Amino acid sequence: MTDFRFIVEQEQVGTRLDVFLSERFPDVTRSRLKKLIEDGNITVCGKVEKAGKPLKKGEEIAVTFPEALPVEATPCDIPVSILYQDSDLAVINKPQGLTVHAGNGTGSDTLVNALLYHLDSLSGVGGKLRPGIVHRIDKNTSGVLLVAKNDVAHVSLSEQIASKTCKRNYYALLEGVMKNNVGTVDTYLCRDPKCRTRYKVSTMDGKRAITHYRVVKRYEKYTLCEFSLETGRTHQIRVHAKHLGHPVVGDPEYGYAKQKFDLAGQLLHAHQITFIHPTTGEEMTFHAPLPDYFEEILQKLR
Repeated sequence: MTDFRFIVEQEQVGTRLDVFLSERFPDVTRSRLKKLIEDGNITVCGKVEKAGKPLKKGEEIAVTFPEALPVEATPCDIPVSILYQDSDLAVINKPQGLTVHAGNGTGSDTLVNALLYHLDSLSGVGGKLRPGIVHRIDKNTSGVLLVAKNDVAHVSLSEQIASKTCKRNYYALLEGVMKNNVGTVDTYLCRDPKCRTRYKVSTMDGKRAITHYRVVKRYEKYTLCEFSLETGRTHQIRVHAKHLGHPVVGDPEYGYAKQKFDLAGQLLHAHQITFIHPTTGEEMTFHAPLPDYFEEILQKLR
């Protein structure tokens, strides 16, 4: 079993127990966290509480992850670029078109299946279908992704993402010419009631999402932008780009219906990640170069 302990700070007072936990374990599903609470694997000051309990300052939250059950996902020899790995973690350059883990409509052709084949171990915190997955990027988004090889590393990396000390930067080619050189989008995101697989900007409902952007280069009808995430919501950059009036080129859900280029998905690439190594304490930064199809479009625009 793997145990973790947290002390509630002043800024967390009043937060629901399940919300507090989901912020520290962002890739553990709410349903799994609720089950851990109900089974007594999560306690507050030694007592089993309900998922909706409002927290008080100084309370100690103890979390025990039972030994992971045998992973149900199967190893598959899917090519994957490993930028770095050691006994605690791996940094992957995920290609466009590869889903991170199994879900509705996906089978054994995911990044998880590839990791089970290429790596010697994966953490079990994320459950049987998400071993090692600390954070995700969309199927048709490419670039750097952190993978945990044990539970201690998983929780450390998840906490860094939750506390915003893990920095993630993306390149995106946007429709139209951006006016401002730099800026910040600070909104709430919620599911679109007209389409449950999509998200939209909201004034107060949903989860707060903060994205910073910087213009890298302007073209005649397009803008290459760098985005940095302060929060990591589903489809965050894609929704915020649309909100700015400049959707990501090739985006099938939030972009223009008519595309000038023959693309398999959006031109959005996670090019850099910076984090603290969970064992050594060393700050580490990794880059993933733009994929060929992205570079080819930029060459045409030049």
